[in-house]
Amino acid sequence: MSIRLKVLSIMQQVGAEQEKPLAALTDQTVLADSGLDSLCFAIIVARLEDDLGVDPFTASDEVYFPVTFADFVALYENAAAV
Repeated sequence: MSIRLKVLSIMQQVGAEQEKPLAALTDQTVLADSGLDSLCFAIIVARLEDDLGVDPFTASDEVYFPVTFADFVALYENAAAV
């Protein structure tokens, strides 16, 4: 499964588990408008770290917060490539 599909799957799972209505996740979807809250994103990041073996938020000295779904996916793709 590609990283993009893994991220999408986990976001959908967490949204359902937390009973959050999830917006359609396209590359242009702003994460703040996705329907997920900060707890959801914390769970997503933890699960992605378990599945992918990387946490891009602690793996780099440079602080970068993704804005869109595409940014979020790219952050994990880039971290996994290192």
